[in-house]
Amino acid sequence: MPPREPLAVAEPAELPEPPEPPESAERPELPESAALGDRPAFAEAEVAQVAEAAVDLAAVAVRVRELIVGMCASADGGHLGGSMSLVEILVTLYHEVLRIDPTRPQAPDRDVLLLSKGHGAIALYAVLATRGYFPVEWLDRYAAPGGPFLAHPNRAVPGVEMPTGSLGHGLALGVGHALAARLDGSDRRCVVVLGDGELQEGSVWEAAMAAGSLGLDRLTAVIDRNGLQLGDGTEDVIMLEPLADRWRAFGWTVREVDGHDRGALRAALTEPGAGRPVAVIARTVKGRGLPYVEGQVRSHFARLGETQRGRALRAVRRGIR
Repeated sequence: MPPREPLAVAEPAELPEPPEPPESAERPELPESAALGDRPAFAEAEVAQVAEAAVDLAAVAVRVRELIVGMCASADGGHLGGSMSLVEILVTLYHEVLRIDPTRPQAPDRDVLLLSKGHGAIALYAVLATRGYFPVEWLDRYAAPGGPFLAHPNRAVPGVEMPTGSLGHGLALGVGHALAARLDGSDRRCVVVLGDGELQEGSVWEAAMAAGSLGLDRLTAVIDRNGLQLGDGTEDVIMLEPLADRWRAFGWTVREVDGHDRGALRAALTEPGAGRPVAVIARTVKGRGLPYVEGQVRSHFARLGETQRGRALRAVRRGIR
């Protein structure tokens, strides 16, 4: 499929200049990735919880959005809106839920995250950087010729498990991971993050049917339910609702949460599924953090100019605390 013409994010003429945040509202500095704390050996402890106990995850989310804006200001631009809607989902997973060790990205007993929503690659790169898989400065190479940071997830990037997007393939891969873990006698977990638009792919439902039938209770699907896709609302293209009932019909335990509420996400992602795979429907806002494009289709892809970059950074630095 040929690349689509990117849409520059135009700002409404009437949009006032966002005020600079007052001194008291300045976000705390994010610790350098390599200084997040001495991590215990992966097999010895719940690494994520121990290592991240002192990290301000609200500040991490702001930092991730800054990095997304920076990549969208590259020569090639990036998938802005759907990456912004993913931020709290990925921050919660990588900083609070998944059993991982960024210093050993290929540890055999690690939990696995597959970003089936391949258009969210820049959000994944940003979260992996803030989690310590590689230096944040590496993201300056996004879209550089011959570099590893591509518009879709690239397995050459530390922490990326699978190249994804073409959409609709990640859940089937997740079924394979979960089934392999069961056969290995491992308790490792597989989490697949999907966009709601890709639920229109039949392959998603074939995988959902198999997972429910097999009772793969170490498999979790997280649906970024922002309600929009490339050119329109999801319900205007192919109706998905009643979405929760559809997952239940295939034998899944279903939880619906505010996808920008990290506490609600953490609870939904850590509670066992009672012998079934778990689907977490995370209701989000496309373009979250940029008020002038939130909930708008045009935020899907952007190549930000310098003025737009500066305005976007000021907006995200006001923060969503």
